[in-house]
Amino acid sequence: MTLAGKVAIVTGSGRGLGLAYAQELARQGASVVINDVDAATAAEAVASIETVGGKATAVVAPVGPTETAQQLVAAAVETFGRLDILVTNAGVLRDTVLWKMSDEDFDLVIDVHLRGTFTCVREAAAYMREQGEGGRIIAIGSPTGQRGNFGQTNYAAAKAGIVGMVRTWALELKRAGITANAVIPVAATAMTATVPYFHAAVEAEAQGEVMPAFFRHDLGFGDAGDVAPLIAYLASDDAAGVTGQAIGVGGDRLQVWGHPEPVATAYHEGGWDAEAYAGEGGVLIGENVQSVGEKFPALPDELQPPARA
Repeated sequence: MTLAGKVAIVTGSGRGLGLAYAQELARQGASVVINDVDAATAAEAVASIETVGGKATAVVAPVGPTETAQQLVAAAVETFGRLDILVTNAGVLRDTVLWKMSDEDFDLVIDVHLRGTFTCVREAAAYMREQGEGGRIIAIGSPTGQRGNFGQTNYAAAKAGIVGMVRTWALELKRAGITANAVIPVAATAMTATVPYFHAAVEAEAQGEVMPAFFRHDLGFGDAGDVAPLIAYLASDDAAGVTGQAIGVGGDRLQVWGHPEPVATAYHEGGWDAEAYAGEGGVLIGENVQSVGEKFPALPDELQPPARA
């Protein structure tokens, strides 16, 4: 697998998972456009690639507005001569329960995650179609968008919407040879560092140690280095036949998420009225209620977080 001669944009790539994606793409031979809202952070990310022989440039701007998408594509073309890969990773969190979530909390998360993915993909796809050599769109989703999560109305809506857009783009861009996929990462981040359940895993990563097998295998929870190779694979020619998929990765685990499908079907001659729902319709629904949220197994005793003082 090689990305030699390819050019990639990675939004939100100044640090964390996005930086790991950009560094792996560069390691595989791609020239990379870094994106962050902080100039110093973006410069450090560029330097981390250039000091090991890679090629990178930066666009310092918030993802969401069309103008930023235009700047990103222009930077790729003007600096490196083309565009082959787009990874939409930029995001923010404003977590709180539904009845406390403000308009501003909702709008900001939707604007960066959902609108930002849309505007960047629209701009990149238009250029890739004109370039006429295919391309790769890789959008970052989340288990929250697949299953829901307490306190994340805005984030769940955005991430679910991203997967829906990816499936649509796979249809619309197929003729142009452009693939569109969503990656669902499960990895240690600033957010998981504050969750007691993940204490042992976060502590191990901070000390440069391998995470306990319970996290890596049973939970499919790892670090950024476990996710980045999937990004590079989906960006490569080896994945030319993979499109419209939601692929989960974390720790030792790789998953292909299924598209939503009916789990039960019944018919009622003449349509379903109130009486029918009170009878067989209610039975069908009641016997096939689907779970929501993620269910984590109990932590082994040796991995319990320290008691709070």
